[in-house]
Amino acid sequence: MTHKRIELLFNGNNIQQYTLTLEATNTTIEKITLPPNKNYLIVEIAISQNQKAEDLRFLFKGKRKKPIEFRYPILSRDTKGGQGIDANDLMYMIFPDRFSNGDTGNDVIAGMNETTCDRNNGYARHGGDVQGIINHLDYLDELGIKSLWINPLVENNQPKTSYHGYAATDLYKIDPRFGSNELYKSLNTQCHQRGIKVVTDVVYNHWGNEHHLYKDIPDSNWFHWFPKFTKTNYRAEVLVDPYASQADKTLMSDGWFDKHMPDLNQQDPHLAKYLIQNSIWWVEFAGVDAYRIDTYAYPDQKFMSQLNDAIRKEYPNFVLFGETWVQGSSVQAYFTEANGLNKAFSSHLQSVTDFQLYYAITKGLNEPFGWEESFRRIQMTLSHDVLYKDPYRLVTFLDNHDLSRFYSVIGEDDAKFKMGIALLYTLRGIPCIYYGTEILMKNFCDPDSKVREDFQGGWQGDASNKFTAEGRTEKENETFDFVKTLGQWRKNNSWFGLSKLTQFVPEENTYVYFRHDKAHTVMCLYNGNDEEITIKLDRFAECIKGKPSGLDIITGQRVTIDTSMMLAPKSVRIIELY
Repeated sequence: MTHKRIELLFNGNNIQQYTLTLEATNTTIEKITLPPNKNYLIVEIAISQNQKAEDLRFLFKGKRKKPIEFRYPILSRDTKGGQGIDANDLMYMIFPDRFSNGDTGNDVIAGMNETTCDRNNGYARHGGDVQGIINHLDYLDELGIKSLWINPLVENNQPKTSYHGYAATDLYKIDPRFGSNELYKSLNTQCHQRGIKVVTDVVYNHWGNEHHLYKDIPDSNWFHWFPKFTKTNYRAEVLVDPYASQADKTLMSDGWFDKHMPDLNQQDPHLAKYLIQNSIWWVEFAGVDAYRIDTYAYPDQKFMSQLNDAIRKEYPNFVLFGETWVQGSSVQAYFTEANGLNKAFSSHLQSVTDFQLYYAITKGLNEPFGWEESFRRIQMTLSHDVLYKDPYRLVTFLDNHDLSRFYSVIGEDDAKFKMGIALLYTLRGIPCIYYGTEILMKNFCDPDSKVREDFQGGWQGDASNKFTAEGRTEKENETFDFVKTLGQWRKNNSWFGLSKLTQFVPEENTYVYFRHDKAHTVMCLYNGNDEEITIKLDRFAECIKGKPSGLDIITGQRVTIDTSMMLAPKSVRIIELY
């Protein structure tokens, strides 16, 4: 691999009393560090280019006649991941505990801190797992999905609310209630065989307080400490604000997310190495194609730059996108690479979650037309793309595991829902649909568990099976078919995602934009009014370029391109021109 000097963290009772030697073909010990906790050794090794696949034999010699042996495997490379994702992908986001229970035998694992599985309790585990996802890969194919983002699967051995996955207790182990490392690897292999890329959700800001390296800390410098429990201020803008106080910056980066989530100090070089090596290991072991980085703004940003750079040097096509739940395009863009805003260093981060477009769409569809309201809010937000090196890498969405369901946000208005889906699927960026959005799952996120409900049909004995047309209502099937039609069209038209976007300033509560390259043109038209409206097409001549006809992608009907076009009340038309 590109990275040939790695650190190993050894743990054992009073391990520092032993003398350590290494037996290997072409690997040597370069440095041994003694952390304050005498139960740990940090050993840096240099792996030669000529090192063969074998077990490294570490020998710990003490008072006993026979040394203690530890074998560390050096494996042959078998990279299957690192493909990256781009705007031609359509991503599906799964909250694993709530999607499907494929193996009821792992619902409760003896000896773990949380010992219940209760679907009636929104904060308890419900039993969804990796096997459940594998069982429904055909469903993803039907929707035209090309990449799969799964919320964290690593062990969360917390005493309660462990289902969400964001309080890790072992970074190298899939939580046994989800499955095993090998099963996760099998899921990724099966996804790749179907042409589906895999996105892993990772957290560098904090761990769970049941993590073995927090319960027995190698070095107190691995965590941020305060005289008493201190929360972060959650104000990412202070990292950008030229007038921000140092106190606010420190509180933002060093404060804890919650009492059970100790905040990591990534400025410690050994912790930084631990996190980077773990990230590279998962790509190589499981064939991961991209990382979604939780709470991206909260860790030390120079460390994040170092981590992103290290992964991309090992896997040049790999993509990292950060969760930037912030207000304002400039704050969001600040975290991306080569943006001109961060003068101190490059973040090496290609992409972020596009909360600004999320705000624009969800607010815009719910407000009357005005100078900067409704469709103009969307158009103006897109005009800020000048801040990004590559805005087509931004991950766009209508809802997720932390947000109110889109169908509820737009007042369960079916017409607005279809316009929202059309905007998501046809504007620039990498569109991501949250599980169940395609069947009108609803609810507001207070509490969060209301937007993380079980996908009906994913459990034996469910009253209905929403994975099948027979189990869905007529209305759900209509919505599913709409989402499926657009998804399959995107999947079968690989030119579309990276094509140029040209938008026209919205007028009279209508919005028109085009996606086009040298060989193709698609016209997208929206009417936000409660009555039908006729749009004159001469304004769009630079994009239509005299094409006389088209195909309505949603209805499959042929369309004549004349001097004007009628739009039904609160509707969208997507027409490929010929």
